Amino acid sequence: MPELPEVEVVRRGIHQWATNAQITAVEILDPRSLRRHQPGSEDFTAKLVGQQLRPAQRRGKYLWIPFAEGYQAIVVQLGMSGQVLVADPDLPDRKHLKIRITVTSGDTTRELRFVDQRIFGGMYLDTLVPTHDHPAQHIPSTVAHIGRDPLDEHFDLEAIFRALRKRKSSLKRALLDQSLSSGIGNIYADEALFRAELHFARPTETLTRKEVSRVYQAAEQVMRLALAQGGTSFDALYVNVSGESGYFERSLNVYGRQGQPCYRCQDAGVETLITRSKFMNRSSYYCPKCQPVPRRARW
Repeated sequence: MPELPEVEVVRRGIHQWATNAQITAVEILDPRSLRRHQPGSEDFTAKLVGQQLRPAQRRGKYLWIPFAEGYQAIVVQLGMSGQVLVADPDLPDRKHLKIRITVTSGDTTRELRFVDQRIFGGMYLDTLVPTHDHPAQHIPSTVAHIGRDPLDEHFDLEAIFRALRKRKSSLKRALLDQSLSSGIGNIYADEALFRAELHFARPTETLTRKEVSRVYQAAEQVMRLALAQGGTSFDALYVNVSGESGYFERSLNVYGRQGQPCYRCQDAGVETLITRSKFMNRSSYYCPKCQPVPRRARW
């Protein structure tokens, strides 16, 4: 599933091509991609046509495009395989095209094409509500429970530290909790933990303020690096708005590298192999030397 860097890459593409553009037509090719919009396809189309779009916004993995007037927005959920492509109307459609939104800005017309092979994603309209910590900011009501992400200018590290100290959880489980902090998925959690030299099973109540700062700063660093490389693409399902894959996969230190040498240990003249452990019905990758299992491990 796309994580923060991949969603941010898509947001930037939409921002470039759709900001201040007007919606002139909407075509729903598969109503299943509108299942979260309860009033249905006709309502969705009627409410979109004629609207002018403001800059696309994001919190964690959640993406939305506000209307210029009123407190409404198109919420885009990429799911496992959703793609938002910005295309010239003359270009042929891609396979699995579900929704086509035609936008015009000046003399230029583009199409926002929502493509989704597995149909786990979709679009819907939602009302924008003030955020609880900064009321001047607005966010879709269905996203209001999602925490800020480490790239957010209002990300409150001290509040995160206090919350972690009160929990009886493991560090990686907390990193993946989108209500606490958003945007960090399995890939970037493993990469951040490696950078911070902390094990995924570390009990949250034992973390020091410096360790919490270290791991979230590491998460910010690794996601900014991923952004610079267009995100992480393991297959053709994640692409940017031009249909191009990201290449951060080449820079991963631990994720997907089971049985391969740890780069940090290798630089120090030590041979240590990356280990994979089961965690929450998925996998965690780590270096057993750089990230030793804590005495009070919480798996």
